[in-house]
Amino acid sequence: MKIATFNVNSIRARMDILRRWISDNDPDVLCLQETKVVDDAFPVDELEAIGYRAAYRGEKSYNGVAILSRHPMEGVSFGFDGKGKDDGTRLIAARIRDITIVNTYVPQGTSPDSERFAYKLDWFRRLREFFSDRYSPESPLLWLGDFNVAPEPIDVHDPARLLGHVGYHPEEHRALAGVRSFGFVDIFRKHRPDPGHYSFWDYRARDAVARGLGWRVDHIWGTETMASRSIDASIDRAPRLWERPSDHAPVVAEFTLPVSAR
Repeated sequence: MKIATFNVNSIRARMDILRRWISDNDPDVLCLQETKVVDDAFPVDELEAIGYRAAYRGEKSYNGVAILSRHPMEGVSFGFDGKGKDDGTRLIAARIRDITIVNTYVPQGTSPDSERFAYKLDWFRRLREFFSDRYSPESPLLWLGDFNVAPEPIDVHDPARLLGHVGYHPEEHRALAGVRSFGFVDIFRKHRPDPGHYSFWDYRARDAVARGLGWRVDHIWGTETMASRSIDASIDRAPRLWERPSDHAPVVAEFTLPVSAR
């Protein structure tokens, strides 16, 4: 089963890229962030035409999350409260086959001295409570999406210079470690422990992809149950080089399914 995450940075602006990437890669499940579209304008028909069911929650110009699936989805919920009133455009969860998928667009944080940075740290705390209240570390659970944090020195192109910046800050690392302590494994790093793998390149940096000026802020993490099922993981930077790209690239992981879930 192939499961991917992709911050599209506006689904309407990126539909040509999305269709092309889906045609080339055929994921079973594709989780999106920064869809930046109200629900009434979400491209349901276009996605159904290429074989995907869609669950989504969005708002105009900001945020927005979605899960696209070739398989039926059950128990779809939004936000920390499950009903979408509490950060419903940043968190969506669903059960597909026997796997629970939690897709998040974590707040960016703006700058370390800002209220938005404090909000980001508290968001991680609330997310840790969300997992503890609803799920078991032994369950087949994936947490994926744009975490807006590069966890390790090999996840940024210049760790010495960037340490202390938003996205690579010790307080963010502590907050992220708090969520990880639920029992998560970095699925990508299980299969790709070497440096040089990035999922985000700033538009403002000239030739950022070619020069390797990247960050790995998009992730697929899973419980030990899911880590043991994983057979591969990768980042596909090709769409970042296509015309009118997102500033992020898709992250992909492949899993075996138990016979009972096939």
